[in-house]
Amino acid sequence: MTAMDIGIALPNHREGASIEGMRAAADAAVRHGWRSLWAIDHLVVARSEAADYGWTLEPLLSLAYLGALYPTLRVATGVLVPPMRDAVQLAKELATLDNLLGPDRLIVGVGVGDLEDRAEYANLGKDDRFRTRGAYLDETIALWRHLWSGRTDPFVGKFNTLIDFTFDPLPARRDELLIISGGRSDRALTRVGRITDGFYASRWGPAELRDRWPTMLATARANGRKRPFLAARVRVKFDVAPGTTPVYAVCGSAERMAGELLAFAEAGTDEFVAVLDAISPEEVTRLTDRFEREVVARFREARARRPDRPAS
Repeated sequence: MTAMDIGIALPNHREGASIEGMRAAADAAVRHGWRSLWAIDHLVVARSEAADYGWTLEPLLSLAYLGALYPTLRVATGVLVPPMRDAVQLAKELATLDNLLGPDRLIVGVGVGDLEDRAEYANLGKDDRFRTRGAYLDETIALWRHLWSGRTDPFVGKFNTLIDFTFDPLPARRDELLIISGGRSDRALTRVGRITDGFYASRWGPAELRDRWPTMLATARANGRKRPFLAARVRVKFDVAPGTTPVYAVCGSAERMAGELLAFAEAGTDEFVAVLDAISPEEVTRLTDRFEREVVARFREARARRPDRPAS
């Protein structure tokens, strides 16, 4: 069982998302001893996605702002979509953000987006890249490692070629800056432990993680890599009966919700990233305080009573 830190998904999307709402989330994280802030990434979605993502505050700028204001918190992208952006420019932006924040504060979560994101690729003039988005992401990670290591030998890929270049400043951990990947396809799962340092689960409960996590651990061992980092982005729904939500959510009684958090820890989760249905600062504060008081406190008490065992 892992100790399992608590993080919070920033309210940086949906109409009304604001710096005040994000600061309320960060204030709550500090107040309750939570570990991290996670920002979602969308640029220009189709009108059919407007309710959720038409209003989105850009994640890297948001994290730079909040990271400066809250120096005890880690900040993370959950997840950034490199195939929608320029790989070299992202390498510079992430290295700069790492330098501005200080060492061991930035987690780079990456993914390729869902099938419904094809319109967003087209809006960005990258419709062709949608068909090769997995390969683009793999190459982007290899390019970042190359640049962040300090190497100056040529990098020649399918999408990027660098021959005569220098790249500074480097991240504090250089090419060991933590990169974790999301996704639910077989290819996404095999990316973990092969070229990324961890996994960002979404829409899965503890049972799904228990089924799939051993494969990712085995992939890491087979590639001579250390145990991957596991974060889980999970919806938290108060006053909702179990089994009534369209995707997995922690819900039900406070005791049941705390038990679900314990199950995530038993499955090997290092960071539970709570997604709370709140945008306004007042609602963010109300729900984060309730989550800490009714659920997280119970989880911590139950965790303290369990004998320590090696993490999965």
